[in-house]
Amino acid sequence: MYQYPHTIENKFGEKLVFVDRIKEPDGDKLITEGFVEPKAGPPIHVHWKQEESLTVISGKMGTLIPGQEPVYYGPGETATFMRGTWHKFWNAGEDELHVKGWVKPANNFEYFIEGVYKALDEGKHDRPEIKRIAFLTMHYRSEFATGDIPAVVRKVIIPATYYISKLTGAHKKFTDAPAPLK
Repeated sequence: MYQYPHTIENKFGEKLVFVDRIKEPDGDKLITEGFVEPKAGPPIHVHWKQEESLTVISGKMGTLIPGQEPVYYGPGETATFMRGTWHKFWNAGEDELHVKGWVKPANNFEYFIEGVYKALDEGKHDRPEIKRIAFLTMHYRSEFATGDIPAVVRKVIIPATYYISKLTGAHKKFTDAPAPLK
């Protein structure tokens, strides 16, 4: 499906390189490399079925797990987030943050994150494009969730947009979407 390395980036200062996907008996390990501009980084989120690990190559990375104090990492230091742990990370320094890491098992991580980056780039006013993000959020809800979405958007607008888009045929552009994990 993917050729490696495969690079995606978004207009908010994040670039992610999918370096390789390594077959392992207990699930594929996706090797990644990321470049994050100062103050940029993904919102608070959770991977229900994957672990994620990031090692700082250069720069300063901040991390947050809700209910805990922020933790900061410098070159050579590693943060690992276990499946089911809500977390976020960001560039906490003045220069570009460079990290290397992995996600395991990879499952649908590549498709999902690439879709999120596209939704961010297609959206207006610092919001993702609603039809694409509604599809990703609903289709992959057993694997991923984002916590910074207002309740009315998460509980009403996204599900309504998803089902209306499905009824009107807007989901045809997602025919290549891998099946979600149960």
